[in-house]
Amino acid sequence: MPKRSKRYLEARKLVDRDRAYLLDEALELLKKFPSTKFDESIELHIKTGIEPSKSDQQVRGTISLPNGTGKDVKVLVFARGEKAEEAKNAGADYVGSDELIQQIQGGWTDFDVAIATPDMMREIGRLGRILGPRGLMPSPKAGTVTNDVDEAVKAFKAGRVEIKNDKTGNLHLPVGKKSFEPNALKENITSALEQISKMKPSAAKGRFIVKVAVATTMSPGIKLDHNKLLD
Repeated sequence: MPKRSKRYLEARKLVDRDRAYLLDEALELLKKFPSTKFDESIELHIKTGIEPSKSDQQVRGTISLPNGTGKDVKVLVFARGEKAEEAKNAGADYVGSDELIQQIQGGWTDFDVAIATPDMMREIGRLGRILGPRGLMPSPKAGTVTNDVDEAVKAFKAGRVEIKNDKTGNLHLPVGKKSFEPNALKENITSALEQISKMKPSAAKGRFIVKVAVATTMSPGIKLDHNKLLD
């Protein structure tokens, strides 16, 4: 069991782990947690009822947060010619083709989102072993394989978040920063849950969203009464 920091232990004393909190209560509690020297991210953790070992029960896609994540998202675009210029004009941080592939093969992955035009996918396929485990491999389902690179770059810069279940069937996503106003966080969390609830795979049986917790980067989770939120 990892050794917890004094700050984490102090925050845990404030949380009743047997209770499901209303969202307003949870956000008020988060603000009371001991502060760090940086502006912590607020994260949403969702336990789903899917069977993650089954290919027809994977959850993958994107959602848009009305108030963004508060993070400066580094966007990389694999493209050539006019599409490369389009990506640059849209504000992409890194744009290129062969040279970027070589950099990544060398171990460089200092970006948050990778977008590719469809014609680049055959060459990018060789990066699967590097980008796949990091959740950075472009995918049509996630909206990161597209010819509309202008829209995709601007959307991810503005607060679009990629959703992908982990090997246990859980979802983890940023929904803002601790410095956000409570109403902005509430809007982001409510919107995220509404959008994710519509992403239930058709092959999945029973309840889709089983448990929901909210936490800061360095804090324990606070269990939410998500049924009232979804109602």
